[in-house]
Amino acid sequence: MTGRAPTRDERWLALALWVLAFVALWATESAVGFTRDESVYFYAGEGYARWFQQLFREPARALTDGAIVRAWDYNHEHPVLMKELFGLSHLLFHETLGWLRPAAAFRLPAFALSALVPALLFLLGSAVYGRTAALFAALSFLLVPRQYFNAELACFDMPIAAMWLLVVYAFWRALEDRDWGVLCGVFFGLALCTKHNALFLPFVLGPFALWRAWTASEGHPAARTGVWRVVGLFAAVAVLYVLLVVSLGPEGFQRKFFLLSPHTLLFVGLAVGALWLLHELNKVHAPTALALLPLATMAAFGPIIFYLHWPYLWHAPVERTAWYLNFHATHNHYAWFYLGTLMREPPFPWDYVVVKTALTVPTSLFVPMVTGWLVLAGRTVLSLIPRTREWVRLPSLAEGLVGVNAVASILIISHPDVPHFGGVKHWLPAMPFLGLLAGVAVTRGCEALVERLRPRWPRLSLAAVAAPVFALLMLPALVALVRVFPYGTSYYSELAGGVPGAASLGMQRQFWSSNVTAVLPWINEHAPRNGRVFLHEVNGLSFRDYQRNGMLRSDLQPAGPFDADIAAYQYHQEFREHEFNVWESFKTRTPATGLYLDETPQVVVYQRR
Repeated sequence: MTGRAPTRDERWLALALWVLAFVALWATESAVGFTRDESVYFYAGEGYARWFQQLFREPARALTDGAIVRAWDYNHEHPVLMKELFGLSHLLFHETLGWLRPAAAFRLPAFALSALVPALLFLLGSAVYGRTAALFAALSFLLVPRQYFNAELACFDMPIAAMWLLVVYAFWRALEDRDWGVLCGVFFGLALCTKHNALFLPFVLGPFALWRAWTASEGHPAARTGVWRVVGLFAAVAVLYVLLVVSLGPEGFQRKFFLLSPHTLLFVGLAVGALWLLHELNKVHAPTALALLPLATMAAFGPIIFYLHWPYLWHAPVERTAWYLNFHATHNHYAWFYLGTLMREPPFPWDYVVVKTALTVPTSLFVPMVTGWLVLAGRTVLSLIPRTREWVRLPSLAEGLVGVNAVASILIISHPDVPHFGGVKHWLPAMPFLGLLAGVAVTRGCEALVERLRPRWPRLSLAAVAAPVFALLMLPALVALVRVFPYGTSYYSELAGGVPGAASLGMQRQFWSSNVTAVLPWINEHAPRNGRVFLHEVNGLSFRDYQRNGMLRSDLQPAGPFDADIAAYQYHQEFREHEFNVWESFKTRTPATGLYLDETPQVVVYQRR
């Protein structure tokens, strides 16, 4: 079915899933340490919130470029929607009302967006595949330990996964509902405001919109002409932009891109022209116009919302947007351990993303994911071959949408020149769709089992079979989540041999420094008064956040390996020299305590003798 609205019962179930996920994340967040990035976003969010306060007190001064740069220059390599929400949530729930500790107040908006994923998965899955498959996808999503861990953080990786899913859902609903075509453009703009992953969405969704418009216009010459006009407009504007870059050069193009310039005129022409052409096409053939509406609204609303949400861009939009895009196009390559090899620079292994996913998703969930995607891919291939076309049911547009989005982010990150670090967080937008395909595979298996057993038990229902099968597949993931929590970046699946097996394989044991929470109670108890502590990989902002959230004594001072009283080394194969420095300085190689997961060192603590 294409673009159908949820039933009343489905809306209530989706709401219940959102509440369940939100409450679970909120109830468990206090155990999760602060990643290096997260503390940077805490600090940025506080600064942005202070600017909003100034905006209400002194609007004229707050809107000057000097005031904006002072408030918004920090961490301007990322859009600010989530950081604005983090800061305003902290301002309201901690500073003003005093209801939450600082970290919980910062993280609250991340919980709200992360909880959207199970809810949206259920709505999309129920309409496309049925409630059983949708329920499996929704319930299992946050049982993946690394996904649950990322959902706890005031970062951008799980929010962009939620926004990506929301845009795809809106795009799918827009195939039948004009209002959702408008919302698709709005949600795309908000996705751009969340993280740069969203820049790839038009390239993923565009072919589906064009295919839908092409098939809808079949047998309607006037509608087909309208499709060519819209496509021609987009192509003409793209060609003209390329000519401007070639004639002016990259620097000249950027320097001469201002409000009253051909550059702006082209954008206005594209936005207004596309919407006008669709208005005219709607008079001729509404289904064709409806199919193209999301592309027009994404092109028109996306850049505008992106510009408006970020005060840092207001006085120098082109120069600062160009810097932001260039930063990510030329991102640093961080050292990363993979199968015994220390990766420092491209080309990176093409198989990294697939192997990393296989080794970090519980096997009971990963196998159905792979099965579901391979079945869909197989049906697609067989349906394209005349001899085998009758063997299978042709995948619907909605199924194709799910299948492509299940691998789009994976394929992007798999490019050998794209930085490979950060565990699985950079392709999280693919995981909800893989989860949905897992739900389809499991449900089809349950249906086949019901058919096999019904001759013996005629009243056997699908629910009676699905419930124990779901429990059987989800229980190992739940057990793994409980066992490894809150050290999510350390989790490895059964295929890796668990945490010890991954260490033997030469995989990255952990990253992002959050595992240090395991040894903070010991440090609080044993550190001398006003002692100096070396928390390896923990930056100064995170050190401060541990103190102001009551997790680390306020009298302790950050130090390096050579002048500390206590050192907590977070085991990284690429940073072993830090542990050697501690041995040399502390005159001991014997740990005082540490964090060991299944007897595998994660954090090793040394005390100066």
